[in-house]
Amino acid sequence: MNIAQVVDILDELLFEKTGSHLDFIQKSVLEGTLQDKTYSEIAIKSGYSESHVGDTASDLWKLLSELLGEKVRKANVKAILEKTNFNQVSGVIVSGIVGVTNNISVCNKTNHPKNNSPSKQKIFSPKLHLNNAPKFPYFYSRNNELSTLKDWVINQEIRLITILGISGIGKTTLSLSLIDRIKTQFDYVIYRSLRFSPTLDATLTNLLQIFSQQSEIPQSIETKIAQILDYLRKNRCLIVLDDVQMLFGSGQLAGQYKTGYEDYQLFFKLIAEVCHQSSLILNSWEKPREIARLSKDHHPVRCFVLGSLGEAAKEILNSQKLSDEETWSTLIDIYQGNPLWLEFTATLIQELFGGRVSEFLHCEMPILDEGLQSQLSQPFGRLTPAELALMTHLANQPEPVAVSQFLNKIPFSPSEIVNAVRSLGNRFLLDTQEQEQITLFSLNPVLKQYVKTQYS
Repeated sequence: MNIAQVVDILDELLFEKTGSHLDFIQKSVLEGTLQDKTYSEIAIKSGYSESHVGDTASDLWKLLSELLGEKVRKANVKAILEKTNFNQVSGVIVSGIVGVTNNISVCNKTNHPKNNSPSKQKIFSPKLHLNNAPKFPYFYSRNNELSTLKDWVINQEIRLITILGISGIGKTTLSLSLIDRIKTQFDYVIYRSLRFSPTLDATLTNLLQIFSQQSEIPQSIETKIAQILDYLRKNRCLIVLDDVQMLFGSGQLAGQYKTGYEDYQLFFKLIAEVCHQSSLILNSWEKPREIARLSKDHHPVRCFVLGSLGEAAKEILNSQKLSDEETWSTLIDIYQGNPLWLEFTATLIQELFGGRVSEFLHCEMPILDEGLQSQLSQPFGRLTPAELALMTHLANQPEPVAVSQFLNKIPFSPSEIVNAVRSLGNRFLLDTQEQEQITLFSLNPVLKQYVKTQYS
Protein backbone atom coordinates (compact mmCIF):
# COMPACT_ATOMS: atom_id res chain seq x y z
CA MET A 1 0.00 0.00 0.00
CA ASN A 2 1.35 3.46 -0.82
CA ILE A 3 1.77 6.40 1.49
CA ALA A 4 -1.29 8.23 0.17
CA GLN A 5 -3.47 5.32 1.21
CA VAL A 6 -1.95 5.28 4.70
CA VAL A 7 -2.68 8.98 4.99
CA ASP A 8 -6.29 8.24 4.01
CA ILE A 9 -6.54 5.66 6.81
CA LEU A 10 -5.30 8.13 9.40
CA ASP A 11 -7.63 10.74 7.96
CA GLU A 12 -10.62 8.42 8.39
CA LEU A 13 -9.57 7.54 11.94
CA LEU A 14 -9.20 11.20 12.81
CA PHE A 15 -12.62 11.97 11.34
CA GLU A 16 -14.20 9.16 13.36
CA LYS A 17 -12.72 10.55 16.56
CA THR A 18 -12.93 14.33 16.02
CA GLY A 19 -15.37 14.91 13.15
CA SER A 20 -12.64 16.74 11.20
CA HIS A 21 -10.53 15.62 8.25
CA LEU A 22 -6.86 16.35 7.64
CA ASP A 23 -6.51 19.40 5.42
CA PHE A 24 -4.25 19.80 2.39
CA ILE A 25 -1.16 21.02 4.21
CA GLN A 26 -1.51 18.47 7.04
CA LYS A 27 -1.62 15.68 4.48
CA SER A 28 1.40 17.18 2.71
CA VAL A 29 3.36 17.21 5.98
CA LEU A 30 2.42 13.62 6.83
CA GLU A 31 3.18 12.31 3.34
CA GLY A 32 6.48 14.18 3.20
CA THR A 33 7.54 12.94 6.63
CA LEU A 34 6.81 9.33 5.68
CA GLN A 35 9.00 9.91 2.61
CA ASP A 36 11.84 11.14 4.87
CA LYS A 37 11.53 14.69 3.55
CA THR A 38 12.69 17.70 5.55
CA TYR A 39 10.27 20.51 6.37
CA SER A 40 12.12 22.64 3.84
CA GLU A 41 11.54 20.04 1.11
CA ILE A 42 7.88 19.68 2.10
CA ALA A 43 7.48 23.48 1.96
CA ILE A 44 8.89 23.66 -1.56
CA LYS A 45 6.63 20.86 -2.81
CA SER A 46 3.46 22.13 -1.14
CA GLY A 47 4.01 25.81 -1.94
CA TYR A 48 3.90 27.01 1.67
CA SER A 49 6.61 28.70 3.73
CA GLU A 50 8.87 26.50 5.85
CA SER A 51 7.67 28.23 9.02
CA HIS A 52 4.03 27.49 8.13
CA VAL A 53 4.90 23.85 7.45
CA GLY A 54 6.67 23.66 10.83
CA ASP A 55 3.68 25.15 12.67
CA THR A 56 1.31 22.79 10.88
CA ALA A 57 3.54 19.81 11.73
CA SER A 58 3.60 20.76 15.41
CA ASP A 59 -0.21 20.79 15.53
CA LEU A 60 -0.40 17.59 13.49
CA TRP A 61 1.85 15.64 15.84
CA LYS A 62 -0.36 16.72 18.75
CA LEU A 63 -3.46 15.48 16.88
CA LEU A 64 -1.84 12.13 16.14
CA SER A 65 -0.60 11.86 19.72
CA GLU A 66 -4.17 12.15 20.97
CA LEU A 67 -5.40 9.75 18.28
CA LEU A 68 -2.77 7.05 18.86
CA GLY A 69 -2.32 7.42 22.61
CA GLU A 70 1.40 8.20 22.69
CA LYS A 71 3.63 11.15 21.94
CA VAL A 72 4.20 11.50 18.18
CA ARG A 73 7.06 13.51 16.70
CA LYS A 74 8.56 13.81 13.25
CA ALA A 75 11.40 11.53 14.29
CA ASN A 76 9.22 8.68 15.54
CA VAL A 77 6.02 8.74 13.50
CA LYS A 78 7.16 5.83 11.29
CA ALA A 79 8.10 3.67 14.26
CA ILE A 80 4.80 4.37 16.00
CA LEU A 81 2.78 3.50 12.90
CA GLU A 82 4.72 0.24 12.53
CA LYS A 83 3.74 -0.99 15.99
CA THR A 84 0.24 0.51 16.28
CA ASN A 85 -2.63 -1.94 16.58
CA PHE A 86 -5.37 -0.06 14.79
CA ASN A 87 -8.04 -2.43 16.08
CA GLN A 88 -7.58 -0.68 19.40
CA VAL A 89 -8.04 2.72 17.78
CA SER A 90 -10.91 1.72 15.50
CA GLY A 91 -12.44 -1.69 14.94
CA VAL A 92 -13.40 -0.79 11.40
CA ILE A 93 -10.36 0.21 9.44
CA VAL A 94 -7.31 -2.09 9.69
CA SER A 95 -5.55 -4.31 12.14
CA GLY A 96 -2.22 -2.55 11.82
CA ILE A 97 0.31 -0.80 9.61
CA VAL A 98 3.74 -2.34 9.22
CA GLY A 99 6.91 -1.45 7.39
CA VAL A 100 6.37 2.31 7.07
CA THR A 101 8.63 3.15 4.14
CA ASN A 102 8.15 4.76 0.77
CA ASN A 103 6.10 1.67 -0.13
CA ILE A 104 4.11 0.96 2.99
CA SER A 105 2.60 -2.46 3.65
CA VAL A 106 -0.71 -2.74 5.43
CA CYS A 107 -2.42 -5.70 7.06
CA ASN A 108 -5.67 -6.81 5.43
CA LYS A 109 -9.02 -5.63 6.71
CA THR A 110 -10.72 -7.95 9.13
CA ASN A 111 -14.26 -6.64 8.72
CA HIS A 112 -14.47 -6.53 4.91
CA PRO A 113 -13.39 -9.91 3.50
CA LYS A 114 -14.67 -9.10 -0.02
CA ASN A 115 -12.48 -6.04 -0.31
CA ASN A 116 -8.82 -6.32 0.60
CA SER A 117 -8.21 -2.64 -0.04
CA PRO A 118 -7.23 -1.09 3.33
CA SER A 119 -9.34 2.00 2.82
CA LYS A 120 -11.96 3.31 0.51
CA GLN A 121 -13.17 6.76 -0.31
CA LYS A 122 -15.88 8.01 2.01
CA ILE A 123 -19.29 8.26 0.34
CA PHE A 124 -21.58 11.01 1.59
CA SER A 125 -25.29 11.57 1.30
CA PRO A 126 -24.92 15.19 0.31
CA LYS A 127 -27.34 17.97 1.10
CA LEU A 128 -27.97 19.34 -2.41
CA HIS A 129 -28.92 22.98 -2.92
CA LEU A 130 -29.22 23.15 -6.69
CA ASN A 131 -32.76 24.46 -7.13
CA ASN A 132 -31.51 27.64 -8.81
CA ALA A 133 -29.12 25.83 -11.15
CA PRO A 134 -30.08 25.96 -14.84
CA LYS A 135 -31.04 22.73 -16.57
CA PHE A 136 -29.36 21.93 -19.87
CA PRO A 137 -30.80 19.30 -22.25
CA TYR A 138 -27.33 18.36 -23.51
CA PHE A 139 -23.80 18.15 -22.18
CA TYR A 140 -21.22 18.13 -24.94
CA SER A 141 -18.11 16.10 -24.21
CA ARG A 142 -15.63 17.79 -21.89
CA ASN A 143 -14.11 14.64 -20.42
CA ASN A 144 -10.53 15.94 -20.24
CA GLU A 145 -11.65 19.14 -18.58
CA LEU A 146 -13.80 17.23 -16.09
CA SER A 147 -10.93 14.90 -15.23
CA THR A 148 -8.65 17.83 -14.49
CA LEU A 149 -11.21 19.60 -12.31
CA LYS A 150 -12.09 16.39 -10.47
CA ASP A 151 -8.42 15.80 -9.70
CA TRP A 152 -8.04 19.35 -8.38
CA VAL A 153 -11.08 19.06 -6.12
CA ILE A 154 -10.90 15.46 -4.92
CA ASN A 155 -7.22 14.52 -5.00
CA GLN A 156 -5.41 17.84 -4.63
CA GLU A 157 -8.09 19.41 -2.42
CA ILE A 158 -7.77 22.79 -4.11
CA ARG A 159 -9.76 25.33 -2.11
CA LEU A 160 -10.41 27.96 -4.77
CA ILE A 161 -10.90 27.21 -8.48
CA THR A 162 -11.86 29.76 -11.11
CA ILE A 163 -13.34 28.53 -14.40
CA LEU A 164 -12.77 31.27 -16.96
CA GLY A 165 -13.69 31.87 -20.57
CA ILE A 166 -15.64 34.04 -22.95
CA SER A 167 -19.42 34.16 -22.63
CA GLY A 168 -21.14 31.08 -24.06
CA ILE A 169 -18.12 28.78 -23.89
CA GLY A 170 -19.82 26.44 -21.38
CA LYS A 171 -18.53 27.31 -17.90
CA THR A 172 -21.87 26.78 -16.16
CA THR A 173 -22.55 23.51 -17.97
CA LEU A 174 -19.08 22.24 -17.08
CA SER A 175 -19.35 23.09 -13.39
CA LEU A 176 -22.79 21.47 -13.11
CA SER A 177 -21.51 18.34 -14.85
CA LEU A 178 -18.62 18.28 -12.38
CA ILE A 179 -21.12 18.48 -9.51
CA ASP A 180 -23.00 15.51 -10.94
CA ARG A 181 -19.81 13.43 -11.05
CA ILE A 182 -18.41 14.17 -7.58
CA LYS A 183 -21.37 15.19 -5.41
CA THR A 184 -21.22 12.01 -3.32
CA GLN A 185 -17.83 13.11 -1.96
CA PHE A 186 -19.37 16.08 -0.10
CA ASP A 187 -21.62 16.88 2.83
CA TYR A 188 -23.02 19.97 1.09
CA VAL A 189 -23.22 20.84 -2.60
CA ILE A 190 -24.41 24.38 -3.36
CA TYR A 191 -24.93 26.33 -6.59
CA ARG A 192 -25.63 30.06 -6.56
CA SER A 193 -25.66 32.59 -9.39
CA LEU A 194 -24.47 36.15 -8.79
CA ARG A 195 -26.18 37.44 -11.94
CA PHE A 196 -28.18 40.00 -9.93
CA SER A 197 -25.06 41.24 -8.12
CA PRO A 198 -25.93 40.35 -4.50
CA THR A 199 -23.72 41.95 -1.88
CA LEU A 200 -21.34 39.69 0.02
CA ASP A 201 -23.51 40.17 3.09
CA ALA A 202 -26.51 38.77 1.20
CA THR A 203 -24.51 35.84 -0.19
CA LEU A 204 -23.12 34.95 3.24
CA THR A 205 -26.58 35.17 4.80
CA ASN A 206 -27.91 32.80 2.14
CA LEU A 207 -25.12 30.30 2.81
CA LEU A 208 -25.57 30.49 6.58
CA GLN A 209 -29.27 29.77 6.18
CA ILE A 210 -28.24 26.54 4.47
CA PHE A 211 -25.59 25.54 7.00
CA SER A 212 -27.04 26.79 10.27
CA GLN A 213 -29.89 25.25 12.18
CA GLN A 214 -30.24 28.46 14.17
CA SER A 215 -32.96 30.93 13.26
CA GLU A 216 -30.82 34.01 13.97
CA ILE A 217 -28.05 35.05 11.57
CA PRO A 218 -25.35 37.36 12.99
CA GLN A 219 -25.41 40.97 11.81
CA SER A 220 -21.64 41.50 11.60
CA ILE A 221 -20.13 40.53 8.25
CA GLU A 222 -16.91 39.58 10.06
CA THR A 223 -18.86 37.10 12.20
CA LYS A 224 -20.64 35.74 9.14
CA ILE A 225 -17.33 35.11 7.37
CA ALA A 226 -15.91 33.43 10.47
CA GLN A 227 -18.96 31.17 10.74
CA ILE A 228 -18.81 30.24 7.05
CA LEU A 229 -15.13 29.29 7.36
CA ASP A 230 -15.96 27.21 10.42
CA TYR A 231 -18.62 25.30 8.48
CA LEU A 232 -16.14 24.76 5.62
CA ARG A 233 -13.69 23.27 8.12
CA LYS A 234 -16.21 20.99 9.81
CA ASN A 235 -17.95 19.85 6.61
CA ARG A 236 -16.77 18.84 3.16
CA CYS A 237 -18.51 21.40 0.96
CA LEU A 238 -18.55 22.12 -2.76
CA ILE A 239 -19.86 25.59 -3.58
CA VAL A 240 -20.21 26.98 -7.11
CA LEU A 241 -20.68 30.73 -7.52
CA ASP A 242 -21.68 31.49 -11.10
CA ASP A 243 -21.62 34.81 -13.02
CA VAL A 244 -18.89 36.31 -10.85
CA GLN A 245 -18.28 38.93 -13.56
CA MET A 246 -21.45 40.67 -12.40
CA LEU A 247 -19.53 41.84 -9.32
CA PHE A 248 -17.26 43.91 -11.56
CA GLY A 249 -17.96 47.39 -12.84
CA SER A 250 -18.71 48.48 -16.41
CA GLY A 251 -16.43 51.01 -18.05
CA GLN A 252 -13.52 49.85 -15.88
CA LEU A 253 -10.58 47.57 -16.57
CA ALA A 254 -11.38 43.86 -16.17
CA GLY A 255 -11.77 42.46 -12.68
CA GLN A 256 -12.38 45.75 -10.82
CA TYR A 257 -15.12 45.35 -8.24
CA LYS A 258 -18.09 47.69 -8.24
CA THR A 259 -18.31 50.11 -5.34
CA GLY A 260 -19.66 48.24 -2.33
CA TYR A 261 -18.52 44.83 -3.58
CA GLU A 262 -14.83 45.02 -2.68
CA ASP A 263 -15.30 42.75 0.35
CA TYR A 264 -15.76 39.78 -2.02
CA GLN A 265 -12.06 40.12 -2.73
CA LEU A 266 -11.25 39.60 0.95
CA PHE A 267 -13.65 36.66 1.17
CA PHE A 268 -12.09 34.86 -1.80
CA LYS A 269 -8.63 35.53 -0.36
CA LEU A 270 -9.63 33.96 2.96
CA ILE A 271 -11.09 30.92 1.17
CA ALA A 272 -7.68 30.39 -0.43
CA GLU A 273 -5.54 31.07 2.64
CA VAL A 274 -7.43 29.61 5.61
CA CYS A 275 -7.22 25.86 6.20
CA HIS A 276 -10.46 23.97 5.54
CA GLN A 277 -11.64 20.87 3.66
CA SER A 278 -13.97 22.45 1.11
CA SER A 279 -13.80 23.82 -2.44
CA LEU A 280 -15.22 27.01 -3.91
CA ILE A 281 -15.59 27.23 -7.70
CA LEU A 282 -16.04 30.62 -9.36
CA ASN A 283 -17.34 30.95 -12.94
CA SER A 284 -16.55 34.20 -14.73
CA TRP A 285 -15.91 35.73 -18.12
CA GLU A 286 -13.64 38.27 -16.46
CA LYS A 287 -10.63 37.18 -14.45
CA PRO A 288 -10.74 38.45 -10.84
CA ARG A 289 -7.54 40.33 -10.14
CA GLU A 290 -6.81 38.62 -6.83
CA ILE A 291 -6.84 35.17 -8.44
CA ALA A 292 -3.60 35.72 -10.35
CA ARG A 293 -1.92 37.06 -7.23
CA LEU A 294 -3.11 34.18 -5.04
CA SER A 295 -1.92 31.65 -7.62
CA LYS A 296 1.53 33.22 -7.62
CA ASP A 297 1.68 32.99 -3.82
CA HIS A 298 1.41 29.19 -4.14
CA HIS A 299 -1.88 28.87 -2.34
CA PRO A 300 -4.18 25.94 -3.24
CA VAL A 301 -5.71 28.05 -6.03
CA ARG A 302 -6.15 27.11 -9.68
CA CYS A 303 -7.47 28.82 -12.83
CA PHE A 304 -9.02 26.83 -15.65
CA VAL A 305 -9.48 28.66 -18.95
CA LEU A 306 -12.16 26.92 -20.99
CA GLY A 307 -11.60 26.84 -24.72
CA SER A 308 -13.12 25.41 -27.89
CA LEU A 309 -15.24 22.28 -27.81
CA GLY A 310 -13.32 21.10 -30.86
CA GLU A 311 -14.69 18.07 -32.67
CA ALA A 312 -17.15 17.45 -29.81
CA ALA A 313 -19.06 20.47 -31.12
CA LYS A 314 -20.33 18.25 -33.94
CA GLU A 315 -22.84 16.94 -31.40
CA ILE A 316 -24.49 20.38 -31.49
CA LEU A 317 -24.77 20.34 -35.28
CA ASN A 318 -26.02 16.78 -35.24
CA SER A 319 -28.71 17.63 -32.67
CA GLN A 320 -29.92 20.38 -35.03
CA LYS A 321 -30.03 17.83 -37.87
CA LEU A 322 -27.73 19.84 -40.13
CA SER A 323 -26.48 18.24 -43.36
CA ASP A 324 -23.10 18.30 -45.18
CA GLU A 325 -21.16 16.74 -42.29
CA GLU A 326 -17.89 17.06 -44.23
CA THR A 327 -18.13 20.86 -43.77
CA TRP A 328 -18.89 20.83 -40.04
CA SER A 329 -15.25 21.22 -38.97
CA THR A 330 -15.01 24.43 -41.01
CA LEU A 331 -18.11 25.82 -39.34
CA ILE A 332 -16.78 24.89 -35.89
CA ASP A 333 -13.46 26.64 -36.59
CA ILE A 334 -15.17 29.84 -37.78
CA TYR A 335 -17.27 30.03 -34.62
CA GLN A 336 -14.38 29.09 -32.34
CA GLY A 337 -15.97 25.89 -31.06
CA ASN A 338 -18.12 28.06 -28.77
CA PRO A 339 -21.25 26.01 -27.90
CA LEU A 340 -23.63 28.96 -27.63
CA TRP A 341 -22.35 30.64 -30.78
CA LEU A 342 -22.77 27.38 -32.67
CA GLU A 343 -26.27 26.82 -31.29
CA PHE A 344 -27.36 30.26 -32.50
CA THR A 345 -25.75 29.67 -35.90
CA ALA A 346 -27.10 26.13 -36.29
CA THR A 347 -30.64 27.39 -35.66
CA LEU A 348 -30.11 30.09 -38.30
CA ILE A 349 -28.86 27.50 -40.81
CA GLN A 350 -31.83 25.28 -40.14
CA GLU A 351 -34.35 28.09 -40.52
CA LEU A 352 -32.94 29.92 -43.57
CA PHE A 353 -30.82 27.32 -45.38
CA GLY A 354 -32.81 24.16 -44.78
CA GLY A 355 -30.03 22.82 -42.59
CA ARG A 356 -27.50 22.86 -45.46
CA VAL A 357 -24.13 23.94 -44.05
CA SER A 358 -22.45 24.05 -47.47
CA GLU A 359 -24.96 26.61 -48.73
CA PHE A 360 -24.50 28.71 -45.59
CA LEU A 361 -20.70 28.67 -45.97
CA HIS A 362 -21.00 30.14 -49.47
CA CYS A 363 -22.02 33.41 -47.79
CA GLU A 364 -19.43 35.88 -46.60
CA MET A 365 -18.29 34.57 -43.22
CA PRO A 366 -18.98 34.93 -40.41
CA ILE A 367 -22.67 35.74 -40.26
CA LEU A 368 -23.80 36.80 -36.80
CA ASP A 369 -27.24 35.73 -35.71
CA GLU A 370 -29.24 38.35 -33.79
CA GLY A 371 -29.03 36.24 -30.63
CA LEU A 372 -25.27 35.98 -30.99
CA GLN A 373 -24.97 39.74 -31.42
CA SER A 374 -27.05 40.28 -28.30
CA GLN A 375 -24.82 37.86 -26.40
CA LEU A 376 -21.67 39.71 -27.48
CA SER A 377 -23.13 43.09 -26.51
CA GLN A 378 -22.83 42.11 -22.83
CA PRO A 379 -19.01 41.99 -22.56
CA PHE A 380 -18.57 44.79 -25.09
CA GLY A 381 -20.87 47.03 -23.06
CA ARG A 382 -18.37 46.81 -20.18
CA LEU A 383 -15.27 47.99 -22.09
CA THR A 384 -13.35 51.16 -21.29
CA PRO A 385 -12.89 53.72 -24.10
CA ALA A 386 -9.27 52.62 -24.54
CA GLU A 387 -10.27 48.96 -24.80
CA LEU A 388 -12.95 49.75 -27.37
CA ALA A 389 -10.50 51.86 -29.41
CA LEU A 390 -8.01 49.02 -29.38
CA MET A 391 -10.65 46.47 -30.45
CA THR A 392 -11.70 48.74 -33.30
CA HIS A 393 -8.10 49.11 -34.44
CA LEU A 394 -7.44 45.35 -34.33
CA ALA A 395 -10.66 44.60 -36.19
CA ASN A 396 -9.29 46.50 -39.18
CA GLN A 397 -5.90 44.78 -39.24
CA PRO A 398 -5.44 42.02 -41.84
CA GLU A 399 -2.73 40.31 -39.75
CA PRO A 400 -1.86 39.97 -36.03
CA VAL A 401 0.17 42.92 -34.73
CA ALA A 402 2.53 43.63 -31.84
CA VAL A 403 1.90 46.26 -29.15
CA SER A 404 4.69 48.43 -30.55
CA GLN A 405 2.87 48.58 -33.87
CA PHE A 406 -0.25 50.25 -32.49
CA LEU A 407 1.03 52.34 -29.56
CA ASN A 408 1.10 55.49 -31.68
CA LYS A 409 -2.00 54.71 -33.74
CA ILE A 410 -4.59 54.82 -30.97
CA PRO A 411 -5.42 58.16 -29.31
CA PHE A 412 -4.54 57.06 -25.76
CA SER A 413 -1.34 57.15 -23.73
CA PRO A 414 1.02 54.14 -23.87
CA SER A 415 0.08 53.25 -20.28
CA GLU A 416 -3.64 53.29 -21.10
CA ILE A 417 -3.08 51.12 -24.17
CA VAL A 418 -0.90 48.58 -22.34
CA ASN A 419 -3.46 48.34 -19.55
CA ALA A 420 -6.21 47.93 -22.15
CA VAL A 421 -4.33 45.03 -23.77
CA ARG A 422 -3.98 43.29 -20.42
CA SER A 423 -7.62 43.92 -19.54
CA LEU A 424 -8.90 42.57 -22.86
CA GLY A 425 -6.82 39.47 -22.26
CA ASN A 426 -8.48 39.06 -18.88
CA ARG A 427 -11.85 39.31 -20.65
CA PHE A 428 -10.78 36.64 -23.19
CA LEU A 429 -11.44 38.96 -26.11
CA LEU A 430 -7.93 38.82 -27.62
CA ASP A 431 -6.08 36.08 -29.48
CA THR A 432 -2.31 35.95 -29.00
CA GLN A 433 0.47 34.15 -30.79
CA GLU A 434 4.25 34.11 -30.56
CA GLN A 435 6.26 34.78 -33.69
CA GLU A 436 10.04 35.18 -33.68
CA GLN A 437 10.00 36.03 -29.94
CA ILE A 438 7.35 38.72 -30.44
CA THR A 439 3.83 38.53 -29.02
CA LEU A 440 1.19 39.34 -31.63
CA PHE A 441 -2.46 40.23 -30.96
CA SER A 442 -5.59 39.80 -33.07
CA LEU A 443 -9.34 39.22 -32.90
CA ASN A 444 -11.04 35.99 -33.86
CA PRO A 445 -13.34 36.22 -36.92
CA VAL A 446 -16.57 36.45 -34.90
CA LEU A 447 -15.36 39.30 -32.69
CA LYS A 448 -13.80 41.09 -35.66
CA GLN A 449 -17.11 40.96 -37.55
CA TYR A 450 -19.04 42.13 -34.49
CA VAL A 451 -16.76 45.15 -34.01
CA LYS A 452 -16.97 46.10 -37.68
CA THR A 453 -20.76 45.81 -37.59
CA GLN A 454 -21.31 47.73 -34.37
CA TYR A 455 -18.47 50.27 -34.11
CA SER A 456 -17.10 51.03 -37.59
